[in-house]
Amino acid sequence: MRYLEPYIKTDLANKMVFLGGPRQCGKTTLAETLLSQTTGQYFNWDSSSQRKDILAEKWSDDKKLIVFDELHKYGKWKNWIKGVYDTQKNKHQFMVTGSARLDVYKRGGDSLLGRYHHWRLHPFSLTEIPKGISRQDAFARLMKVGGFPEPFLNPEEREATRWRRERVTRIFREDIRDLENIRDLSAMELFIDALKTRVGTPVVLSNIAEDLQVSPKTLARWLVILEKMYLIFVVRPFTEKIPRAIQKPPKVFFFDNADVEGDEGAKFENFVATHLLKKIQFLEDYTGNHYELKYIRDKEEREVDLAIVKNKKIVELYEAKLSDGVISKGLKYYADRLNPNLAVQILGTEQKELLKGKMLLTSALEHFNENWFTNEP
Repeated sequence: MRYLEPYIKTDLANKMVFLGGPRQCGKTTLAETLLSQTTGQYFNWDSSSQRKDILAEKWSDDKKLIVFDELHKYGKWKNWIKGVYDTQKNKHQFMVTGSARLDVYKRGGDSLLGRYHHWRLHPFSLTEIPKGISRQDAFARLMKVGGFPEPFLNPEEREATRWRRERVTRIFREDIRDLENIRDLSAMELFIDALKTRVGTPVVLSNIAEDLQVSPKTLARWLVILEKMYLIFVVRPFTEKIPRAIQKPPKVFFFDNADVEGDEGAKFENFVATHLLKKIQFLEDYTGNHYELKYIRDKEEREVDLAIVKNKKIVELYEAKLSDGVISKGLKYYADRLNPNLAVQILGTEQKELLKGKMLLTSALEHFNENWFTNEP
């Protein structure tokens, strides 16, 4: 059972559910699991025959759950689903899944407000390990082939590499082509390659723009598109109450840990970032509180890799180190200055938890568990 299943089942009793997340992270499988527990029908917009059935509303009155996959590729999907829901909500439950961002109505002034709940599904992690896999084995798989179900469950490296190439090709040739007006997809692919080698460090778009011979403004637009397609996520600096803080640039991380090219330290920071993002997006979707992932760096080069921000206040600080058991100076400095609930130096090696006040030295295997995942910071 995937971690969102019980929450989605509860929400479907009252509203529509929009389920977003990276391509091939398990959204369709989760939808099929829910359909197997009731009467229902599944429709995929990518199928030409099913596309016609969707627009003709060809589902049976006796079916309880109706699932639309990739419906966001229909240009008028927002008004269409509003009309369907308003006229049929007493007969059916509706679920919409997609590999691009579906939280299009989070800002005010929209017609779907109050009609749906939005959830974001992530790949497997140490907080969600399938039965039969040990925590140590799961950690090794996450670092080597990433947490997407297919390579994670069958971690043979050659097959995982083939799967990854096919996934990225589909994102570029189908999702981005269908939803965005990008003239030079090959240049965008080179942009992705450049980002893969810069994980863990602030990304200066002007430097990459010069190499690719495109404008920094174009790269900034591409960054938004790639984030919307759940290929990457962007972590920007936290500047409030930070004297001499660096305003720019952002860090860029990948949903697939195996996309990272570089040393093991960069891969481990990406690993930690994906765990933090999975947690805060779950809490945001579940509680309604506003969460962000930030980093801290000032002009004196004091830095903290990642910070969880809740309702505009830093509540937890994280420093990712493969094996360094000495608490970093930047983490100590900003733990004293910002007074978070917890400041964590998290290691990729075995480490028993050592708590001194609000400073915690621990390992990923110890820290990233189900209790940590669901507890609000």
